[in-house]
Amino acid sequence: MSGSEKSIDVRTFGCRLNAFESEVVRGHAAAAGMTNTIVFNTCAVTTEAERQARQAIRRARRENPEAQIVVTGCAAQIDPDRFQAMAEVDRVVGNEEKMQADTWLPENAPDPVAVADIMTVRETAPHLIEGFDGRNRAFVQVQQGCDHRCTFCIIPYGRGNNRSLPLGAIVNQVRRLVAGGLREVVLTGVDITSYGDDLPGQPRLGNLARRLLHLVPELQRLRFSSLDPVGIDDSLLTLIAHEPRVMPHIHLSLQAGQDMVLKRMKRRHLTADVTALISRLREARPDLALGADVIAGFPTESADMHATTLANIAAWQIPFLHVFPYSPRPGTPAARMPQVAGQTRRLRAAELRALGDSLRDQYFSKQVDRELSVLVERAGFGHAENYAPVHLQAPDPALTAVPGTVVRARVTALGEAALQAEIIPGQIAA
Repeated sequence: MSGSEKSIDVRTFGCRLNAFESEVVRGHAAAAGMTNTIVFNTCAVTTEAERQARQAIRRARRENPEAQIVVTGCAAQIDPDRFQAMAEVDRVVGNEEKMQADTWLPENAPDPVAVADIMTVRETAPHLIEGFDGRNRAFVQVQQGCDHRCTFCIIPYGRGNNRSLPLGAIVNQVRRLVAGGLREVVLTGVDITSYGDDLPGQPRLGNLARRLLHLVPELQRLRFSSLDPVGIDDSLLTLIAHEPRVMPHIHLSLQAGQDMVLKRMKRRHLTADVTALISRLREARPDLALGADVIAGFPTESADMHATTLANIAAWQIPFLHVFPYSPRPGTPAARMPQVAGQTRRLRAAELRALGDSLRDQYFSKQVDRELSVLVERAGFGHAENYAPVHLQAPDPALTAVPGTVVRARVTALGEAALQAEIIPGQIAA
């Protein structure tokens, strides 16, 4: 790591919760005076995610032979011995330990493995961060862990059971971020629709968001990370319908579009539930854009089951698809089920992605000539309120939209996987 580079380099893999936690780790490591250190905050959602992390660790060691390399995150929590056995790794830190300031103090640094049993953790302590390195959108943790046991998922064993943060801690964090200039916040966690199950009075996610917006009126834009369809209740639907600061984009943890596959996944919804939910969401917010996670080639999935998923996603008109070929996770029930051939999984994933591209382009074509509100994230680029990526042009080249500002823009054309738009005069921050 050269002198021109940061002495603490935190490299994040996976989810938005990891992005938030990486900022906490960065702060703790800096406060502890750590130098010449690379921290890998890993993901375990697929075997490919773990492979990429190990590959990145080896590359980092070749490029930084004198640096201390610390591995944390879900992959490290679930299988610390595997990472400890890597010659390139100096230290392995668990998901709970990484969030504790003491973990990063010099006197504790020699401990090669600091990973406790995550399933014994009953509370999640609040952590305040000042901002996000290089980002104009902040992720704020509202809960941790998951009480459900989908047959394909290893994440509860890396994150523990559901634990929610109290409203006051969340409000304090959002106020601090907004005071630092951030306009948009994403509430995130492992299973955020389970927010409040463990708190007095069991407040729901919709109640939390409503109170948050009331107590932080200067927050311009609020989003949610992936939502379990069965957890979207009336409080959340009412908020989506009536609160303009809640952005019209909902991402569903769908996983499949065929009932037998959903049952074998041990999901808590069926396709009829999704159809009814999408109808209610669009009735509540006609301008709503939908996203969804979908797994291709789940064990026992037949060609007909896959075809049903394709047909349902087309009928649901979901323009933002995140598609993953099924990845067997040792220790999960699905890994012991009859497997779909790897090549078939990849082909089905490609078909789902092609459908997603088509649905996205259909949706984008309807945005042409519309005015959108765009958070500028870097020069000439941002995301609209519906989370469509937008390439921005200014009518006067002498003016520019400053990253971190929100501008109004008129969509002029459909680009490649994005919209082209021109900032409306009078809406440009010089």
